[in-house]
Amino acid sequence: MNMKIKSKLNSLVRTVIGSLLLSLLLAGCYSGPPREAREIERDTERRIAERQEAVRLAAERREAVQRGEAKAQPYNPNNRMEYLAKVDEAEAYYKDKCEKVAGIKIYKTVPDVEGLLLLKVRPERSDRQLADPMWPGAAFGEEVTGSGYITSFLGYEHRTEGSQLRGYINTDKTPPDLCTKTKCLNLPGYRWVEVIDPKDGQRYRYSGSVEVVGQKDPTAYNIQLELKKNPNYDMNVYRWTLDKIPSPSTTPPRYAVTFEDHVIPKEREMRVASSTVKVLDMETNEVLGELTRYAISYIHSPVQSMTWLNHYICPYTVSSGTTTRQFADQILIPKREK
Repeated sequence: MNMKIKSKLNSLVRTVIGSLLLSLLLAGCYSGPPREAREIERDTERRIAERQEAVRLAAERREAVQRGEAKAQPYNPNNRMEYLAKVDEAEAYYKDKCEKVAGIKIYKTVPDVEGLLLLKVRPERSDRQLADPMWPGAAFGEEVTGSGYITSFLGYEHRTEGSQLRGYINTDKTPPDLCTKTKCLNLPGYRWVEVIDPKDGQRYRYSGSVEVVGQKDPTAYNIQLELKKNPNYDMNVYRWTLDKIPSPSTTPPRYAVTFEDHVIPKEREMRVASSTVKVLDMETNEVLGELTRYAISYIHSPVQSMTWLNHYICPYTVSSGTTTRQFADQILIPKREK
């Protein structure tokens, strides 16, 4: 057959087939999902079936061990079926605890609180600890530690006025990059907090102060713009510092915040961790409120790093780095500035 004629016939066939498919599509006769959607659906079904099979096999192994027909074997995270069964077990446990145990309980609130006692401070953490299933602080793996934990109680909370969401904590009263188009609430933290130093057993008071540490460059473009707008523009460069002095009071503060990290082997084997934060009235020995958190990580391999930075938590909080501060200030309400 002449090549030119053959080419025209092939072109005609493609045109006819294309027209027929278009007609069927417009007539509603073709309603099947695109190939990618079908593949995603099949992959989802395969994963569900694989997980169900893993759970079934795990149940059979447990029953065989109970009947004495098999010996218990240590968990092998590199075995995919064992891994899937462990994830299913962990999810069920985590969901149950989130529904029945985790949550925020506020029994009493106290207004105009100037300061409080931190009975514990979140210690500095290492990457090795973040990878350790038995690390005590796992449920609060993302929270600030050391001096940052103390500072979080002293900083301002910045959030848009009218927002139901909590803002973020910053030591600047009015951060320059916030609320340029909307009105801001700059809510103060506590004036001071006290901590007992484990090294000498003494109680120290921490507070924040701002000092001038330099001058802005008058030749910088942005500074020149500000000076044109306002000839009295403040050229000082400020720095916030955390100050520490021996407590000026002979008696400890009435109100305190503490936490208790739970290291339960059964939970940690499933990469589930829990912790409770409590706000206390030391004068009446009352618990004013408590926050119980559960966390779950899907990294079950002992070789993995950052297990407790790759986890889900309940109850969910927006600012996970300052959760304890933003729980405490719902109960011990910081005194507002005049």
